[in-house]
Amino acid sequence: MYLQAQSKNIIITYLAVVTLAVHIFFSWLLTIKLGLGLRGVMSSMILAMWIPVLGQLAFVFFGGCPETWTGFSCLAFKDLGAIIRLSVSSGVMLCLELWYNTILVLLTGYMKNAEVAIDALSICLNINGWEMMISIGLLAAAGVRVANELGAGSAKRAKFAIVNVVITSFSIGSVLFVFVQPVLSGVAVGAGWQSVVAYVNITCYYLVGIPLGTMLGYGLHFHVQGIWIGMLLGTLVQTFVLLFITMRTDWEKQVVIAKERLNKWYLNQSKGSNGRNGTP
Repeated sequence: MYLQAQSKNIIITYLAVVTLAVHIFFSWLLTIKLGLGLRGVMSSMILAMWIPVLGQLAFVFFGGCPETWTGFSCLAFKDLGAIIRLSVSSGVMLCLELWYNTILVLLTGYMKNAEVAIDALSICLNINGWEMMISIGLLAAAGVRVANELGAGSAKRAKFAIVNVVITSFSIGSVLFVFVQPVLSGVAVGAGWQSVVAYVNITCYYLVGIPLGTMLGYGLHFHVQGIWIGMLLGTLVQTFVLLFITMRTDWEKQVVIAKERLNKWYLNQSKGSNGRNGTP
């Protein structure tokens, strides 16, 4: 997000291409050539996932962001409470979505012919994951654009960006409905509503989707189809809730909140800079 907020997406793309190539090579080497099986698959994934981390750190530390990165300073440790709260909210929001799919797989494992049911669900989840990759790009664009416009003090442009990206996602979502939900999550991230989305995820996924999937799969004997329908209904409810929140938001007020945050950080930064320079 640090690089995306500065529209430095090309380095992320390059690293993704390198990561894919390395992952494919090590998967072939460890899994097929050396015959390590599942251990080879996981080892190749772990090795490949370090490439974007180390690559982005190197890009930042060695001059890729001269305007926003000038080295470590004591200012990095100021107001850590607010950053930690935002980070925890973001982590919970993402974990709730990932755990949702994991719980569905576990529920499927207790069905008759569990191996076939899990295989079928895994195929559906993988296809869903491929579709999500396109919407993840819209998520990043929505989050960065909304955050930038709120920071610039333009509620109208923030609204315009939201309308454009939501209409685009709805157009694609007329074929693949899964596109809409990540975009609305991106809007929420850009506005700093991670904790709100976390509560929405708990309600829609764990109080709607999983109970419905369990009831349809086990109670009404729809088996894996019932669990899949429950997942889709949970996602559908979440989409409508996030859409309602987005439509009912006072974006002028969000601009004021964004200005207060910026003023707080810039004042702290200027005070720290003055202190280092010896000025009052």
